[in-house]
Amino acid sequence: MGLFLGLGIAGIVLLAASLVLDGVLEGVFDGALEGLLDGWLSLPVIAGFVSMLGFTGAIVLGSTGLGPGAATAAGAVTGAGAGLLTWRLSRALAGDSGGAAPRHDALVGSTGTVVTAIPVGGYGEVLLRLAGQPVKCAATADGPLERGAEVWVTAAPSATSVSVRPVEH
Repeated sequence: MGLFLGLGIAGIVLLAASLVLDGVLEGVFDGALEGLLDGWLSLPVIAGFVSMLGFTGAIVLGSTGLGPGAATAAGAVTGAGAGLLTWRLSRALAGDSGGAAPRHDALVGSTGTVVTAIPVGGYGEVLLRLAGQPVKCAATADGPLERGAEVWVTAAPSATSVSVRPVEH
């Protein structure tokens, strides 16, 4: 029973260490472990397996009349299940399904509102939305635009400035 409880506690300690020391082992070994501790051999997966092996083995050993062999088998099965769930959860959390971050040229064609009036031949400011987030940019226009005017972005010459025209209703 003590061995199984020790394995369960060691798995919890390993999980805590993997969360606190994420990436430190790769740095300690100068990149020699590059990619080794990813996927099925990641520390959280190993920690989930070891802790479920230990705690399930202790429960089976303490609550049934079965011996250590059956407790180890039951612990290995639940440990494999915990390892699989941990691996799938970590893949889902680390997955990048959104693609690349939006670029400033993604603003072309979007609409916004003038927040600082745009003079002829000068800059004002517009409030736009990029990937659902508000973005304030410096803006130029062919003619003067007053505060509150709805505008359409015609060009994005830099990451912080746009060219706009008024929206016609």
